[in-house]
Amino acid sequence: MNQQLFEKVDEYISNLLAPEDIILQETIQSLDDASMPQISVTPTQGKFLQLMLLTSKAKRILELGTLGAYSTIWMARAIPSDGKIITVEFDPHHAHIASQNIAKAGFSEKIDLRIGKAMDILKELISNGEDAFDFIFIDADKPPYAEYFELALQLSHPGTLIICDNVIREGKVLDENTNDERVKGVQRFNKMLANNPKVTATIMQTVGAKEYDGMAIAIVN
Repeated sequence: MNQQLFEKVDEYISNLLAPEDIILQETIQSLDDASMPQISVTPTQGKFLQLMLLTSKAKRILELGTLGAYSTIWMARAIPSDGKIITVEFDPHHAHIASQNIAKAGFSEKIDLRIGKAMDILKELISNGEDAFDFIFIDADKPPYAEYFELALQLSHPGTLIICDNVIREGKVLDENTNDERVKGVQRFNKMLANNPKVTATIMQTVGAKEYDGMAIAIVN
């Protein structure tokens, strides 16, 4: 088994079940054009997010980590016409490109893009008494993942689905002596998740077009 095979199988699945239209293709291309990192979810993962949204009948979505809005567009297509996404991006340059992609996809009314530190915006949403979200996707900087999750819980209700990406880090989570702050962040997050009585959760390993990783999936009790 090797990465080349994983990529071919991922391409096989996405061509069959998660084909990208021109909007999604141009969104990915916009990252290269703007010298942004190609770290969006894969098409198969985008379709997975859609299925999770449909399963949970989600209307109100919170996303931490917009990048170019690729995952945001996948999700926006799976929520009803009266649905709403608040997506948070720290980097103003990324947010500018994301805003253009959101407009091109026709979702400017449905997607509320906020620029700033995720921690600050989460606390702001809580202090402003924001209504609870049905679905929360955390795909931001890794060191404060545990803190993001704890704040996200304050913005959820029983049944809220919370998905956190990149929590296996090519298996580096097994290294207890790591000096990588991102790995340390998800190690801390994974331990917190295992011991958190407020949720029922698991982690699914992911392979495919992107490096070997994993997604945490939690339902608020």
